Amino acid sequence: MAPLDTYALRYSPNSMGDERATMPHARVALVVAVCLVAINMRPTITSVGPLLEQIGADTGLGPSALGLLASIPLATWALVSPFASGLSQRFGMNRVVLWSLALLTVGTVVRSAPGPVASLWIGTAVIGVALAVANVLMPAVIKREFPSRVPLMMAVYTALLGGAGAVASGVAVPVAEWGAGVTGADGWRLSLVITGGILLPVAIVAWLVAMRGRRERAAGAGAAGQSRGIWKDSTAWVVAAYMGFQSATFYILVTWLATIAVSTGRSAVTAGIDVMVYQIGALAGAIAVPVVLRGGAARWVPATLPVIGLVGLVGLIAAPDAILAWVLVLGPASGASLGVSLTLMAQRARDHHGATALSGMAQSVGYLMAAAGPVLFGSLHSATEGWLLPLVLVVAILVGQSLSGLAAGRERYVLEPR
Repeated sequence: MAPLDTYALRYSPNSMGDERATMPHARVALVVAVCLVAINMRPTITSVGPLLEQIGADTGLGPSALGLLASIPLATWALVSPFASGLSQRFGMNRVVLWSLALLTVGTVVRSAPGPVASLWIGTAVIGVALAVANVLMPAVIKREFPSRVPLMMAVYTALLGGAGAVASGVAVPVAEWGAGVTGADGWRLSLVITGGILLPVAIVAWLVAMRGRRERAAGAGAAGQSRGIWKDSTAWVVAAYMGFQSATFYILVTWLATIAVSTGRSAVTAGIDVMVYQIGALAGAIAVPVVLRGGAARWVPATLPVIGLVGLVGLIAAPDAILAWVLVLGPASGASLGVSLTLMAQRARDHHGATALSGMAQSVGYLMAAAGPVLFGSLHSATEGWLLPLVLVVAILVGQSLSGLAAGRERYVLEPR
């Protein structure tokens, strides 16, 4: 029997004394809850970028401070992610996810509260902490609840995560203008609450309904040992490297793609459309993950995706005027890479305790690399006053992702003897 099938028998909800989870309506409730959590994982941060100019004009914050404000969530994810596993072991995964959703709601409200600018910083930090915990635990939740459908559910989760984030980016400014017209106050505050928090209460209720009456087996000393031992595991470091490389590429392009487009002679509006197309392409790539992660080909998919991205990047270097064509290549490769990264966090662990430990470690390393990527790219651009050397940096990142993908594609599991 395959390891995944063995896991399904040993760790199915029914084997943990929860007959409800085998009922059709209970499974539907689980799927709906996971989808609603996914929808709330990005709008609170993706809606900030389009509103930075308004935030700066109202608060007096300069470009450097605004850049720091935008980078706080990534830095918080890198710092907090390793602690999510311990919280899950102590209090239970279901309860900690619920707490993270509640904390996300609090942070969203505090960030938009009128008054001292300190609330903006405090609320953003609270949002970062809440998202860090949920980011780590959701792949483990999918591993536990859908052990035989991990690629499919991870694709749905990733697609909704990216799609909701893209929608929030697109509607943030119109909502702010509407809010300013209706209330006569700072429209950006109302926009951040609406785009980031309108579905949070629904997600909390859905999670409570889906997890009602479910019992979690307490994590033993072995689970605690997994959290410590994961940092010494070579397979875990391979997955973490893959996560880091793909995250760095994504955040570099999201941050700088519009500026690159404008430098080629495109208008600011058209450059914004280029970024939107990139994110829509990433959404399409994420949806395709369960299709490509099948059979023997799945072994090579993690290494192949960054090669596809290299085609788009080399094209961007050689023929920047055709940037839209290259974006259509880079977007799907980037979105599929994210989906594969999250899937690996579930597939490279035998159970959801191992998946939690791996997810926390890989996302900590990954988002640390992601936070450094746009800064290093911008520094190279400032030093050279051109795009060649910064884009060569992204080429090197994609090569690193492909090499780590060769190792990550092998069917090995963390915390097991080689």
